[in-house]
Amino acid sequence: MTTQLPGRRPTRRFLPFSAWHFVLLPVSLFFALPLVWLTLSSFMTNAQINRFPPTIIPDSLHLDGYRYVLQNALFPRWFMNSMIVALVVVVGNLLFGSLAGYAFARMRFRGSKVLLALMLGTLIIPFQITMIPSFLLMKDLGIIDTLGALIVPSLVTPFAVFLLRQFFLSLPREIEEAAWIDGCSRLRTLWVIVIPLARPALGTVAVLTFLTTWNDLAWPLIAINNDHNYTLQLGLTTFQGQHRTQWAAVMAGNMITVLPVLVAFLAAQRTFIQSLTSSAVKG
Repeated sequence: MTTQLPGRRPTRRFLPFSAWHFVLLPVSLFFALPLVWLTLSSFMTNAQINRFPPTIIPDSLHLDGYRYVLQNALFPRWFMNSMIVALVVVVGNLLFGSLAGYAFARMRFRGSKVLLALMLGTLIIPFQITMIPSFLLMKDLGIIDTLGALIVPSLVTPFAVFLLRQFFLSLPREIEEAAWIDGCSRLRTLWVIVIPLARPALGTVAVLTFLTTWNDLAWPLIAINNDHNYTLQLGLTTFQGQHRTQWAAVMAGNMITVLPVLVAFLAAQRTFIQSLTSSAVKG
């Protein structure tokens, strides 16, 4: 039974949306416009894309760009290379990031604060400073021009360790202490108790790591020379020539490249928003 405060009438909503929707709708359309333009342009011909003044709506649906991309013998290999690199990097960040984040959150050892400060300091170092040492290191390891050169430097990132550490700090320590009393080891407590509770943070790390790795172009451009080992982003650059660019193929290839990113975000959307919401509530 609901109670009503004296002197106040319950507000009645006549519309199924609020006033905020009038603000959010134009903003969402503004951010969705590049994706809509990319989708429609992928069904145009090169002549329609290069037309001036430019047009958004295609005269008719053309699949020339998709045929050009899919008939490229190396395109499926580039797609598989990108998928292998992105998935291995995501698994590596979830595994090593969880172990390191839990160690920094719960274990006290000599120099832990200094080590944490040094690790966080690497977040402000731009990639342009580390790319040459990284290239020389991968060359000494003998994995340059292989997928290993794309995977090893990103197996664990300071961002994943920091985000998971902050989430582990927010968990009540009493839950782990109860598991230790029941005889669980620290590693088993992490795997059985802590990891399931950290699902929103793990989902956030997985989505952001997948997006970063999938869209990376600079490091594959440096570390890979053989076109059989190209990632999808690197392979799409071959459609752009010095004198002529297959814009329809570029748009179709980018449209195919965007699809796994959309699927990954939609699959982890609930845990991603749940993690952001819990972080906002906890301050």
